[in-house]
Amino acid sequence: MTEQQQETNLDFEVRSLDTICVNESRLEHKWYHNIKYLVVGILFGIIFVKAEIISWFRIQEMFRFQSFHMFGVIGSAVFVGAISVFAIRKLGIKTIYGEEIVFHPKTFNKGQVIGGVLFGLGWAITGACPGPLFAQIGSGATVIIVTLLSAIAGTWTYGYFREKLPH
Repeated sequence: MTEQQQETNLDFEVRSLDTICVNESRLEHKWYHNIKYLVVGILFGIIFVKAEIISWFRIQEMFRFQSFHMFGVIGSAVFVGAISVFAIRKLGIKTIYGEEIVFHPKTFNKGQVIGGVLFGLGWAITGACPGPLFAQIGSGATVIIVTLLSAIAGTWTYGYFREKLPH
């Protein structure tokens, strides 16, 4: 096997790890155990609506640097996430079912920058990111269905061409 083939095989093996959920629960639950996720999702959507996170005008203010509102929301989410990861690691916190939570290191690549720029452009143009899409649709902004379908098509397209793209 040539060095090029070995490098390609190694790249394939490393990238195939991206397709599995390494922290996926191995426990089998009845269907109604998923209701808790529905309830949390509905509450999350209500919070998004009340905090004006789904507001197209708030998102445009952020991209025009006219308001701190969205930067404050995103910054506080990053802060809470960082504190949570620190606590999980330091205190050995487990899932509600007693399973270990494992953080795997990620390597940086240029595709993350390209993807981030594309994500930001789409967010600025549509006034919607994937999290609040359903809350926007649920609050009556049905035109966002076009954005949702576009996001699904973009995800499918990426999955289809993934092996041919530079990572």
